[in-house]
Amino acid sequence: MSTQPQPGLVPDELKHEPRSKGLTTARKKKPKELAVITECCTGCAGSPACVEYCPVEDCMFWVPDEDHPPFGRIQVDPLLCIGCKKCISKGPDGCFLDGCPWDAIVMVDTPEVEKEVGVMPY
Repeated sequence: MSTQPQPGLVPDELKHEPRSKGLTTARKKKPKELAVITECCTGCAGSPACVEYCPVEDCMFWVPDEDHPPFGRIQVDPLLCIGCKKCISKGPDGCFLDGCPWDAIVMVDTPEVEKEVGVMPY
């Protein structure tokens, strides 16, 4: 496995901790759906559970709210997302919730995401 993360659409300098850890190999095909974080994301006070469940290096990451530090939110790099839905299928350890407590993660058809970010090569 490569030690360098697969480059995504979002520049590395815009990705802050916490960041997802895991696979660094390029995805082999475009998923049918991609995880998209909505405006409902609160960042879970800097300890987002969704990031821990994402199996892809730097796919999910913290973006600080420049106008309201120390607040921020989570974003997903669409080129790195594999569409596994792990970020929406579990809540924090010991929690009875199923998925994001704020319902801030939705699965969106890849062609819809590509309308916003451009056509992805894979």
